[in-house]
Amino acid sequence: MKPRSILIVKPSSLGDIVHTLPLAHALKRCWPDCRIGWIVQQAFAPLLAADESIDRIYPIRIPSTSEPQAGRSAWLAAFSATLKTLRGLRRQLQAEPYDLILDLHASLRSGLLGRCNPGGLRLGFADAKELNTLFQQQLVAVPADVRHAQDKNLLFCQQLGLSVTAADFHLRCGAADREAAQVFLREAGAAGKRVVHANPAARWQTKFWPQERWAELADRLHGQGLAVVFGGSGQDLAYLDGIVRLMRSPALIAAGRLSLPQAAALIAQSALHIGLDSGPMHIAALAGVPVAALFGPTHPERVGPYGVQHRIIRAESLPCLECRKRSCSHLSCMKGITVQMVEEAALALLT
Repeated sequence: MKPRSILIVKPSSLGDIVHTLPLAHALKRCWPDCRIGWIVQQAFAPLLAADESIDRIYPIRIPSTSEPQAGRSAWLAAFSATLKTLRGLRRQLQAEPYDLILDLHASLRSGLLGRCNPGGLRLGFADAKELNTLFQQQLVAVPADVRHAQDKNLLFCQQLGLSVTAADFHLRCGAADREAAQVFLREAGAAGKRVVHANPAARWQTKFWPQERWAELADRLHGQGLAVVFGGSGQDLAYLDGIVRLMRSPALIAAGRLSLPQAAALIAQSALHIGLDSGPMHIAALAGVPVAALFGPTHPERVGPYGVQHRIIRAESLPCLECRKRSCSHLSCMKGITVQMVEEAALALLT
């Protein structure tokens, strides 16, 4: 088949969206005349706006019910927002329908979002949960040996008979975003220095590394002549301030000062990314930036840095590794990672 238009349903999260970009690039490369649309949470839409493969973005605003700070009222707010979103999407897609709908989110909600398109062939994962498979007309089988999220997404290419090349793995940053990142570095006094981008924050409480260790690591790397820049969102500032107060060297904080595309451009210009299992780690990997990744409750073989030079750092001897828990009373897996372990990995990747 050679569809004239394709709609991608992958609203969140940041890392999952990054893992879907190579698929979009392969689709556009193989079918350059095809119109590609993408349903995405509004917060992540700017990252897609700079990508030459995406022709139309459908930003939606449905609050998360899985965030740690989400209370009981989040379910009611999400339900109300979902109904409103479905009505709005249906109107838009009826005016401009798509031939092929690719549901990579594999949830009940994404199934409903894809169904807003009148007609078209709907594809989804065969192992999807929440009744998602009932919305699909073709199912993409997931072999047992396919473990990484990136490889799983690329099964859609196999289903459609398309090739995947190294050229499909790239992160598109606009010129204005690259310039904004350069301006930040100049104003921070880091122009001309090798930049280490650090991301100490994550969505899960179990992924966090002690603040005092981040501070010590930043001081050690600063002593090596490196500029350590702490990234993140404005919501992470209070946590980052706790790290800065423990540091002896000057702190550079980009969190809250750059937009998402500008932050991505900063990561892409860095010599190294050090961080937790979170979206910025995957941005760095897609941009070809070496990654030192701290892992504890999640599986590196499923969601680790993909296709880039990297080091996985974790307390290997613990029996509770990869527990997938979002809360924990002891946090042994992350506390078992020493500053020396991370520093050695970072310096090895920088040489």
